[in-house]
Amino acid sequence: MKDKVLTFLQQEIDKHVTPGAVIRIKHKGKVILEEAIGSNSLEDDRVTMTNRHVFDMASITKVMVTLPVMLQLLESGDIHLNDKVTKFLPGFAKNGKESITLRQLLTHSSGLIAHRPYFERKLTTPEVLADILQEQLSYVTDTQVVYSDLGYILLMEVIEKVTGQPLEEFSKQHLFHPLAMMNTGYVPKYKRTQFAPTEFLEHLKGHKYGIVHDDNTEFMGGISGHAGLFSTMEDVSNFTDMLENYGVYEGKQILHPEWLRKSRDNFTPFSDESRGLGWQLKGHGISPAGDLLSPTTYGHTGYTGTSFYIDPRRELTVTLLTNRVYFGRHDPIIRLRPRLHNIIVTNLTN
Repeated sequence: MKDKVLTFLQQEIDKHVTPGAVIRIKHKGKVILEEAIGSNSLEDDRVTMTNRHVFDMASITKVMVTLPVMLQLLESGDIHLNDKVTKFLPGFAKNGKESITLRQLLTHSSGLIAHRPYFERKLTTPEVLADILQEQLSYVTDTQVVYSDLGYILLMEVIEKVTGQPLEEFSKQHLFHPLAMMNTGYVPKYKRTQFAPTEFLEHLKGHKYGIVHDDNTEFMGGISGHAGLFSTMEDVSNFTDMLENYGVYEGKQILHPEWLRKSRDNFTPFSDESRGLGWQLKGHGISPAGDLLSPTTYGHTGYTGTSFYIDPRRELTVTLLTNRVYFGRHDPIIRLRPRLHNIIVTNLTN
């Protein structure tokens, strides 16, 4: 398997899909492959990619920060899934949004539009939130899945209202430190060569090193519930190991197993896109997880080229970190991910 997987990734690197990648495959409780390939960039100061390079996790922020914090608040009884958003954000009660629940935000079925380019107006976090409060619904709640960053921006505000702490601080205290994820967080400060840089921007006269790729999050100070997290393969591995182990990491219960199980239920049977609480589920439709992983598979992707998928039935976890937006916003990673997962499953040995 190792040769086939690394050969495939090298071919993608040669095609300038990404300058480098880090991959980890765990099967039946054993890491069967963990390798870094390529380099962090193509610039003169490039270095060989390693499993300690810091990646912009992009939308994986939704399931590595916002979702687990919400699950902790559900466990503690501070919230429940059918709480209305207006209980925490009364200003949301307008334009048909009065009955939207936390569950609907988590499952991308709230009726909110997918995206607004707040960065074009240079809106700060309070201004973005105020704008979302004025939104009208773009479809009838619980009839579609429309992947929405706006919902997770709202969830960050709900978390901060409930906990009385900034999301960055709460997640560090209750997630990352207990998980020994010491190189994970928002607005990171490392040496240039420690980053897997993202897109080239004219105003920077270079690529983004340690500056969040998501335009809205950049103007929100680098911190949001939908994007902004940076991490390494070492740290992401601690997180996925915890998920595999029913919420336990090195004897510490980080997430309750009942809430983890609940989060993997399909809450969107009305849509071809199966969604759990935060999770993208494999289901029976088209998926970045490919054609062969079981319908129990769950995970998430990040626009920058990151992903992880866990298949409980096969006892298989595949984590892939790339910085594919180094070459721009064309999206060949859409084809890379399913083909990679197919190769892995095809070459698994018991």
